[in-house]
Amino acid sequence: MVSASPSLVALDMDGTLIDGTGQIPDDFWDLLGRAQFAGMTIAPASGRQLATLRDMFSVTNTRPDTFIAENGSVVWHRGKIVSTSPMRRDIVLRILEALDKAPSGMHVVLCKPDYSCTAETMPPEVTAEVDKYYHANRHVASLIDEVDTQVVKIALFVESDAEKDGVPLVSGVAPDYTVAVSSKHWLDVMAPGVNKGVALMELAKVLGIKQEDTAAIGDYLNDFEMLQQAGLAVAMENAHPDLKAIADEVAESNIEHGALKKIREWLN
Repeated sequence: MVSASPSLVALDMDGTLIDGTGQIPDDFWDLLGRAQFAGMTIAPASGRQLATLRDMFSVTNTRPDTFIAENGSVVWHRGKIVSTSPMRRDIVLRILEALDKAPSGMHVVLCKPDYSCTAETMPPEVTAEVDKYYHANRHVASLIDEVDTQVVKIALFVESDAEKDGVPLVSGVAPDYTVAVSSKHWLDVMAPGVNKGVALMELAKVLGIKQEDTAAIGDYLNDFEMLQQAGLAVAMENAHPDLKAIADEVAESNIEHGALKKIREWLN
């Protein structure tokens, strides 16, 4: 039986918590404090890197103590990384080689638990987009030289359409690897079986929380497994149709702060 008031809530960022102005709503901080007092863990779950999430939630003394970063390939709890899912070095090299031969308009972010790397030749307008999500980023002369056993994700910014043009290319050279589409222009490539849903269950195990006492709120395809795994699945009104199809409930849109209203409902 699913709990009426979950103990662990995985909360997506873009299109879910983030409002129409691109900000975390002001009401979130008081709600986070209430949740912590009530024993509810709210874990922001995002394709963004850990450093970016920690920056975003450091504006007040009340802040989350748990993050699911890099679409589930990095999990952080109370000051330390409790889980990572590295990619095989040979697969990373194979993907980079394929992308190097691909048509222009595909740009790579090589992600490690603590920082990311992009090519010095990346166009300024794409760099500006990358800077939104990767605060700890290094511009390097060669991405190949940065490939090691610490790579947890390849993020790909596709100027045209990530789902239509990026997914087939990546799947063709790394068919067993996880490909998560997080927006029209972004997709993430991770080790097999890595996603926000697996990360949520690993986190629940660390915290000693039953699956039925977990919840997930999201809006896009990279949230699909997270909603599948959670005891209670909530899709946003602005969510991808495939996500709404598997949700237990649909919350109001991110512009209307629907995720916060749902958490407030649980706390009340």
